[in-house]
Amino acid sequence: MPKQPGAPRPAEPERPSPAPVEIGDLAALKALAQPRRQRVLEHLTLHGPATSAMLARALGLNTGSTSYHLRELARYGFAEEADSTDGAEVAASGRRERWWRAVPGDRRFPPRSRQSPETRHVMDELNHHAYAADLDLFERLQRDADDGPWADAFPYSRGSVRLTLPELRAFFEEYIALLNRYKRPDSETPPGARTLLTRFLAFPAPEPTADAGPTGTGPEDAHVSHSGEADPS
Repeated sequence: MPKQPGAPRPAEPERPSPAPVEIGDLAALKALAQPRRQRVLEHLTLHGPATSAMLARALGLNTGSTSYHLRELARYGFAEEADSTDGAEVAASGRRERWWRAVPGDRRFPPRSRQSPETRHVMDELNHHAYAADLDLFERLQRDADDGPWADAFPYSRGSVRLTLPELRAFFEEYIALLNRYKRPDSETPPGARTLLTRFLAFPAPEPTADAGPTGTGPEDAHVSHSGEADPS
C-alpha cells in the first residue's frame, strides 16, 4: 500500500454527505457533453465565481460564446448566478456584471444497462472529451511542475482487485465517502492547502481465454503505485 504523505488528520465530526442526484435527462446530458461547456464548468469549479468576460479571457473564447454556455449550464442546474456575497461588482459602464458559479453536488449518470442507444452515444462523447482533457492536464502539470514542495503531488495507482458487482458498488461508495470526509469549507482549510483534482476509473478486465492459467495467480495481481514517496510499498 502507498504511504500516506504527511501526518494523519485528527478525527472530525461527520458532515452530512450530499445526496446523489442522477442525471437521466437526455437534454441535460447533451448540454454537459459539449466540450467548451465542460471547460467552462471545470473553470468555475476550480477557480470559483467568474463573469463571462473573465471566462472568455481564461479559456480563449469570446464573451458571447461563454455567455451562451453559461446560460445553457444554468438551464440544466449545473451553474447559477452568484449573488453579491460571491463577488458581484459594477462594471466601469455602470452596469452590474453577472457573476456565475458552479452548483455543487454529487451527480451520477444512469448505469449503462439503463441507457438508451442515444444516451449511450452522448455519454461516450462526454467521457471521451473528459478523459482526454484530464489526461492532458495531468501530463502537462506534471511535466511543468517545479522542484518546490508540491513537485511530488501527483499520486497515481494501477492495480487490480477481484470483486463481485455488489462489492464494486460498495467500493465506489466508500471512495465517494472518503472524498467527502476530506472536504471542508474555506474557513476551515489551513494555509498552504491547494485544490487537488481526483479521478476514479475502474473497469473489468477481459475474460481469460480457454488456454489461460488459473485466475488470481497471474501478473494482473501486480500493483504499481506512485505517491511521491521514495518507497511506495
